[in-house]
Amino acid sequence: MKILITGAGGQLAHAAAARMQDEHRVVSLTRAQLDVTQQAEVLESISRERPDVIINGAAFNDVDGAEDDPAAALEVNAFGVLALARAATVVDAILVHFGTDFVFDGTARRPYTEEASPNPQGVYAMSKLLGEWFACESRHYILRVESLFGGGLLHHAGAPSRGSSLDRIADAILAGEEVRAFTDRTVTPSYVDDVVDATLALLAAEAPNGLYHCVGSGMGTWVDVATRLAVELGRPAQIVPVQMSSLTMKAKRPQFCALSNAKLRSVGITMPTWEDAVSRYARARLANA
Repeated sequence: MKILITGAGGQLAHAAAARMQDEHRVVSLTRAQLDVTQQAEVLESISRERPDVIINGAAFNDVDGAEDDPAAALEVNAFGVLALARAATVVDAILVHFGTDFVFDGTARRPYTEEASPNPQGVYAMSKLLGEWFACESRHYILRVESLFGGGLLHHAGAPSRGSSLDRIADAILAGEEVRAFTDRTVTPSYVDDVVDATLALLAAEAPNGLYHCVGSGMGTWVDVATRLAVELGRPAQIVPVQMSSLTMKAKRPQFCALSNAKLRSVGITMPTWEDAVSRYARARLANA
């Protein structure tokens, strides 16, 4: 299978390329090599490569920055996806696109399913929802991920730096620094390795096209996550509980953003618990220290 990956400088795309290249023909393109906002370039590149699968790792992920520059967020997260979907249709490729829990308003009391109605609260969230809609113009798998972590473990040439919330918490714990963590934000973190495995499993099983929540099983607050991570790292942690209302953020974040992965399970793909993922991540961090 030939797989073309965009946004190869990002943590998820980089991890996907590294894990898929042993079994598949992988064409991994950074933004400098393929800017998804340039429709003509997208069509030319995909028509030339003629991949079986396109994995879109390109994204504008600056949640607060999107409020200041909505055009940039929309160009990448929405119209860039539209360009990829149209090019995928031309070569009859499957488009794998990654969404986010931010499409929900965070007022639920139980994990959101794929059938739940989105209600984005900011520019970033809206741009990502539009991208989901545009991805539907092709054969597609839309995988919503949440609190993605683990991509920064790759240290060889060209690897992305650690940038996720959980990666930064691990850095602080290992450095003996204070960790501020939300007591009132509930999440279902996604480990990059598990997301890549689920993507490959969907493709191999030829599962029905559509939207899937690709997150760890279970849920917890950020205090729960930080506490578990400290235990797995075997380090004492200075965890300072904070509430979302105590911080001033330009873009509103969903407070309860746990996602249900039952739909993935219904097609035979069981996601490990977030605790198990954190344990594997901690072991990898210690091994790479």
